[in-house]
Amino acid sequence: MCNSSKTLAVVAVFLMESLVSASSRTQILSSPADIFLNRATESRQASLGFNYRPKPKQNTFLCKMSASKEGKLWGGRFEESVTEAVEKFTESISYDKALYKHDIMGSKAHASMLAQQGLISTSDRDSILQGLDEIERQIKAGEFVWRTDREDVHMNIEATLTDMIGEPAKKLHTARSRNDQVQTDFRLWCRDAIDTIIGSIKCLQIALVKLVLKNEGLIIPGYTHLQRAQPVLLQHLLLAYVEQLERDAGRLLDCKVRLNFCPLGACALAGTGLPIDRFMTSDALKFAAPMRNSIDAVSDRDFVLEFLSANSITAIHLSRLGEEWVLWASEEFGFITPSDSVSTGSSIMPQKKNPDPMELVRGKSARVIGDLVTLLTLCKGLPLAYNRDLQEDKEPTFDSVKTIVGMLEVSAEFAQNITFNKERIQKALPAGHLDATTLADYLVNKQIPFRTSHDIVGRAVALCVSKNCQLQDLSLDELKSLSPVFDEDVYEYLGVENAIRKFCSYGSTGSACVASQVDYWVTKLEIDRSSP
Repeated sequence: MCNSSKTLAVVAVFLMESLVSASSRTQILSSPADIFLNRATESRQASLGFNYRPKPKQNTFLCKMSASKEGKLWGGRFEESVTEAVEKFTESISYDKALYKHDIMGSKAHASMLAQQGLISTSDRDSILQGLDEIERQIKAGEFVWRTDREDVHMNIEATLTDMIGEPAKKLHTARSRNDQVQTDFRLWCRDAIDTIIGSIKCLQIALVKLVLKNEGLIIPGYTHLQRAQPVLLQHLLLAYVEQLERDAGRLLDCKVRLNFCPLGACALAGTGLPIDRFMTSDALKFAAPMRNSIDAVSDRDFVLEFLSANSITAIHLSRLGEEWVLWASEEFGFITPSDSVSTGSSIMPQKKNPDPMELVRGKSARVIGDLVTLLTLCKGLPLAYNRDLQEDKEPTFDSVKTIVGMLEVSAEFAQNITFNKERIQKALPAGHLDATTLADYLVNKQIPFRTSHDIVGRAVALCVSKNCQLQDLSLDELKSLSPVFDEDVYEYLGVENAIRKFCSYGSTGSACVASQVDYWVTKLEIDRSSP
């Protein structure tokens, strides 16, 4: 296209934009903060780059104008610029700007290494480092202009650095490709995200253990198949979730160990012929070591798959907790009463008080699982090495982290704002013959084989059903009619309180065993028993 035609095209775009009111114009450079407005802790958002908000008064027409004038940093062999449709479809700056802090960290380490190896001068290094500091300041202050024509976070920062300091910035990409650059940024981001999630897991564990301390000795029905099974201490049940969360944190720590290797310097796929020091950059970024194989370094996303898998398992555990508390808050159970501060109402039914936060915890687990499935599907058919498909790994990962942190935080909030209805629970305990297995243990202690004991107690339960009574209500004569080994001491095994006292195996719901578990978690989580 000739220069006059290009000028006419630009003028036409300007005239069309002038006809559209500012209120109806679509904002091109959207902030990722819009996606994450519902996050509960802004400091954690900031650490992961989620709450950056550029100044709202940004001239999108000027951004479009500059896009028509500025060539791509990779555009040397191209004679035509990409179409607007391709520009919109291939950009990732709308979401990968969340990586800005980690991109700047990687660039600083890379520039320092290049200077150390004599590939750039110390003066150029200092100019680059000062320029990157200024760019980071602008981003944090909301002054930085993100441009879609610069495609992604890496090109936006590098191009701005070039505008700012000139020729030295053009040396920054020496012995580096966006392939290893984005992998480095992403591993650094995931490393920080794991620390954030583990912190949220600990907060929920502490909230659950404080509930344990408030409800010492409270017996509840234990369920299998959602049918009454055996009596358990509420403390024992709540600590089961604490144990699950501990394994969730352990999986994340294991994942962090495996992802903590540095891809920087792998370049596009084959490494470089320049004398770089990959160990220096790895150490500067606190990685364990450089990745051994440059092709593997830029092409695999197994660290993200493992990360999202760990998040999915955590989400399943939270979903089960949510399901249990939603059931327990119902009129049919009535075991817990959430406070008004963690409940919602109905737009039509005035009487309703719904445990919506835990319903959404249950529901949002589907998102976290879906994010994992998206990544699995994305990676399953890719040949080595890098493919542009891998640009699509960011949004599911960002969503998984944002969602799981939100689920953990609201679960902890809910735990701090519920009351267990002791009278309602105690009234519910007699139903279901919860002491039947303890009665079978009594017979085993009398040298009756367990299968025989099981049959005898089954017939005792049937007798209770016919009489509409509990096992402890049967007379000794009625019990002896089922087995002559029954004696007066049988009543020490009957009733839920007696049943709880008889549990003695390691990890069981016996009072002494549970007290030991409580002591362990109070010490491990550094909980002050005297604080509410």
